[in-house]
Amino acid sequence: MRKYEVVFIFKVLEEEATNTVVTKFENLIKNNGGEIEKIDRWGKKRLAYEIKDMTDGYYVLVHFNAEPATVKELDRVAKITEEVLKHMIVKVDEK
Repeated sequence: MRKYEVVFIFKVLEEEATNTVVTKFENLIKNNGGEIEKIDRWGKKRLAYEIKDMTDGYYVLVHFNAEPATVKELDRVAKITEEVLKHMIVKVDEK
């Protein structure tokens, strides 16, 4: 398994709805054989530019270990999830 980080920018929703979306991606990683190391909720922040008519976003950083197939599935689901404004998955180099 390789180390990855993913940053999500979600639409600003009520706390319960935000928790549901974060849990959805957490379960997706776990159900596909990945391991979550840490979830950092950065909270609501102003966006540098408008994305889908939104000026604010809710940022979440997830550190996890997974196989490339899991990362591909995570990327696919993030692209089709309405609450996700942007996301970026990065492989962490181990030195």
